[in-house]
Amino acid sequence: MSEQEALISAVIRPEIRALTAYKVADAAGYIKLDAMENPYTWPEEIKAEWLKIIHKAEINRYPDPEAKSLCQVLKEYNQIPAQSEILLGNGSDEIIQLLLMALPANSTVMAPEPSFVMYKQIAQCLGLNYQGLPLLADNFELDLAVTLATIKSQQPEIIFLAYPNNPTGNLFDSDAIEQIIQQSKGLVIIDEAYAPFTDFSFINRLTKYTNLLVMRTVSKLGLAGLRLGFIAGDSSIINQLNKARLPYNINILTQCSVEFALSHPDMFDQQTEILCHERARMFLQLSTLKEIEPCPSAANFILFRTAKNKATDIFNSLKEQGVLIKILSPQKGLLSDCLRVTIGKPEENNAFIKALKSAI
Repeated sequence: MSEQEALISAVIRPEIRALTAYKVADAAGYIKLDAMENPYTWPEEIKAEWLKIIHKAEINRYPDPEAKSLCQVLKEYNQIPAQSEILLGNGSDEIIQLLLMALPANSTVMAPEPSFVMYKQIAQCLGLNYQGLPLLADNFELDLAVTLATIKSQQPEIIFLAYPNNPTGNLFDSDAIEQIIQQSKGLVIIDEAYAPFTDFSFINRLTKYTNLLVMRTVSKLGLAGLRLGFIAGDSSIINQLNKARLPYNINILTQCSVEFALSHPDMFDQQTEILCHERARMFLQLSTLKEIEPCPSAANFILFRTAKNKATDIFNSLKEQGVLIKILSPQKGLLSDCLRVTIGKPEENNAFIKALKSAI
């Protein structure tokens, strides 16, 4: 062992050394359909209004540590019950980290597999016990019997359920989720990152279950660059989590920009409507292609399965043609031979379909 390796071994925990860093592909020069972003920017007149708001921001001062004004706007925009409280994070990732940091040592964290990778990544980084809950192979639905049995035997402190699920795009059965909430003695976190693209939500059930928390982000709505997420739930739980939140974690530019953006709901509604229409059109086109099996989606992306051992070749061919999507096949399991494409502008989607036809 070299001197540097000995130093790393001495100062870095084994859980960290065993992990692989989360990497983001370089998208320069590509039609970017790999990261579930809203492809639309703002009209020039709205940008001009926004810049006036930014101009007034006192960046020499610390921001409101509780972002009180923004919290109220988010509660109203997302129709969060008045008796529920919210906590803000630098994206949903920080909220997931905050939740897991607050757990007792040796706690158990559960989430479906496949699902959002950061549930597992952060849990393992913190040395917690992570337990994946395999989804059913035919439709990516929760295996309720196995899930409830695992909850009963392991009594997890936290269960994450993405709704719709990423990367599969489907909405889990809501009755199954309710049973999970009812049977859990710990917290159940419903991650509604893709709420703008579906009419289904658990926000209206926050007052029904004290162990239920709902997490959302403004990233998929069209504000990914501002890095803002929030979690809503019973005030007693939110107050405890707030103790672990770093001060001033939401900068002043994000606070005033999101507050301004959400005062223009019609703009986001129009963009979302276009993306949902494009999602339906893309699904139909993918369904007609030989050896391509798209999965129904309630998000702003579509997961599709390719012929056996063809995913890497198709991914590389698309890149050569200037289109970047996400390859999931290396994760193996239910994602073997799978790729995921974000819904973009009509012309971007057309370019993807044309490139895909050439690739297969």
